[in-house]
Amino acid sequence: MDSIRRGVACLVIVLGGLAYCVSLFAQEAAPTVVAGQVEQVATREGVSVPIYTYWHAAAVATVVLFSGGAGGYGQIGADGWPTSGNFLIRTGKHWASYPFNIVMVGRPSDGIDLSLGAVRIGKLHAADNTAIFKAIKGKSPAPIWVVGTSMGTISAAAATIADSESLIAGLVLTSSITAYKVPGAVPRQDLEKIRVPTLVLHHDSDACGACPPSEAKQLAGQLKNAPLKKTILVSGGSGATGNPCEPMHHHGFVGIQDETVDRIAEWILAPRE
Repeated sequence: MDSIRRGVACLVIVLGGLAYCVSLFAQEAAPTVVAGQVEQVATREGVSVPIYTYWHAAAVATVVLFSGGAGGYGQIGADGWPTSGNFLIRTGKHWASYPFNIVMVGRPSDGIDLSLGAVRIGKLHAADNTAIFKAIKGKSPAPIWVVGTSMGTISAAAATIADSESLIAGLVLTSSITAYKVPGAVPRQDLEKIRVPTLVLHHDSDACGACPPSEAKQLAGQLKNAPLKKTILVSGGSGATGNPCEPMHHHGFVGIQDETVDRIAEWILAPRE
């Protein structure tokens, strides 16, 4: 009966967009998600980067997830999924309820320090990311969407700007680093070079000093050549605790993480202003 009601709801709101319907059925089905696997990608000479991958047989997109802090996805838990508390990583199974391949980017074997913005916009990180994108294309023809959160937005923006081979189809920036004092901060990058659909999503109560919501709202103005761009400010969520720049605060969408992934996934499936 629930299936019938949801089907009717989709028919009623069809003019509102297909993505909403996809979201309803994804939430209803909520199957047990099998675990992915860790793969190694040779990037630079003598260097490899581990990536946690979940391949979907009918993927319509590949989401490449860049976590914040010093990057990576943490240890692999008993259920076969990464254990990092980072917003993008801890919602991995929810991402998998959509028709997406999932790639979580790990830390390179030579130990370059991804906690530094200057490293995330540097040539070594760029070489690693290009190699990862090419490896993904070798596995699946699905369009690549790069998704970053917090310090990961520096990587995501930089990778899209440097994408001379048009490997990236879209960009999502969540909890963006906007403070100019941070090397590589998103607004310090040449955002006019981004020529793919771009979503900027932020929590309106993000209290991290490097990520004020007022500055996140201004990013769209710099995306002059993005064919589609949208800014979404979300609100709500309970249980915020600890450092306001850490993932268990509003900065990490605590209490509304799945709903936030839904908003992002819907936009990836049907980008619109």
